[in-house]
Amino acid sequence: MRDRLLLVLLSALILLPALSSPAAAYTYTDKLGRTITIRTPVKRAVLYETYELLPVTGTWDQVAGLSRYAQDNDLLQAINPHRLRAIPDVGSAMDTNAEVLLKLKPDVVLTWTVNPQTVRFLEQKGLPVISVYPESIAELYGVMRMQGTLFGREKQVEAAIAKMEELFSLIRKRVAAVHPSQRKKALYLTGKQTRANGRIGVTNDLFKLMGLENAGKEINERSTEVSLERIISWNPDLIFIWGSARYTAADLKNNPQWRHIRAIRGGAVFKEPKWGTWSPRLAPIALWMASCAYPERFRDLDIDKTIDRFYRDVYGIPYAKVTRIEK
Repeated sequence: MRDRLLLVLLSALILLPALSSPAAAYTYTDKLGRTITIRTPVKRAVLYETYELLPVTGTWDQVAGLSRYAQDNDLLQAINPHRLRAIPDVGSAMDTNAEVLLKLKPDVVLTWTVNPQTVRFLEQKGLPVISVYPESIAELYGVMRMQGTLFGREKQVEAAIAKMEELFSLIRKRVAAVHPSQRKKALYLTGKQTRANGRIGVTNDLFKLMGLENAGKEINERSTEVSLERIISWNPDLIFIWGSARYTAADLKNNPQWRHIRAIRGGAVFKEPKWGTWSPRLAPIALWMASCAYPERFRDLDIDKTIDRFYRDVYGIPYAKVTRIEK
């Protein structure tokens, strides 16, 4: 009897640390070169960026505030609209509502590098702030893993990354046979019709993945304003437009000043859906872009069904519940 009691007590002592789940210190160096140490898992996070990972981690109750853009996000609305409406709007990374943010007393604020002054201000107020700007797919994975660690959801994030890699691998295999001399030149335009992405950033990484030459490769920046004459001299075969841009593919196609560009003459101008590219949704965007660039390589693949399977695997919802890619 006494031996049995000792065995029970010993088992309880062994299990106690696992049940109590003590907080651990996590140290991360952000894109601004700042080293931040945070106790994890966080209980009150504010997300100005990478909020499309929230449905993957499922940590809605650990989020104290969201960017105003998150409130209109099709993915978040499709998955948890009631909880989304209950989370306070804290402005955006460019116009942070500091008053609301300070009242929330978050454990961490996750933003991007657009406003270093605000980051310094919040830091002076005692708030831990992490600024991100992934410039490659590998860096994006690092940011995703950081968020998984913050919330204690590393396994869920790794599962999402694995599904992204499945699509990227599919793309690589499909375009591998494209001869270097047959590779097309692509231009990626952002908020303005003449603001082009350069050779730094996730887009450039995607173009390499898809066997495309980046028309803006001579630009040693993330993006910059260029003249229309320069775009004409590049003469891209394809033009992709950022999903949040306020102009359409038709605006470029119908502009007589653009008529001499090969992409315009061939009707190869495409606007992305308004999906986050710093999220798992980068993978289905890449699949769609690759199919636009080399349709003959994807003719036997049902793109919609493949994207639907990705949504079901990663987010647990059908593709039909979010804003679909325009054809």
